[in-house]
Amino acid sequence: MKSSEFKDSRATLNKTQKELAQLLGVSIKAIHSYEQGWRKIPHHVERQLLFLLSRAIMANNKHSDKCWDIRKCPEKKLKTCPAWEFKSGDLCWFINGTNCSGEAHNSWENKMEECRNCKVFKSFFKTGKGN
Repeated sequence: MKSSEFKDSRATLNKTQKELAQLLGVSIKAIHSYEQGWRKIPHHVERQLLFLLSRAIMANNKHSDKCWDIRKCPEKKLKTCPAWEFKSGDLCWFINGTNCSGEAHNSWENKMEECRNCKVFKSFFKTGKGN
């Protein structure tokens, strides 16, 4: 996640740096450093921020499209998909072990690289930013 995306997410949540630090369990100095690009945003912080952002989007927009519907996944693929198993088609990007490209990812960074280019992720977060 880029520092500008982090800052935009905080603005979308309408939180101060202090409030976001409390929500993410980090210091206010860490938030400042992430937004200035002085420190890399740890994966666990990015994941938590995206989760909070997704819940705010769901509350405001009632976004209900499921990843398996958008991607038109065949039944065979659904049987091995954690997002399908847990009926969390709006959180496919959040759940480790999803295998949209055919196999599970070996790291959060690799997963998010694919997810950021996915039409499901883009449509979900684009909706939340009012774009």
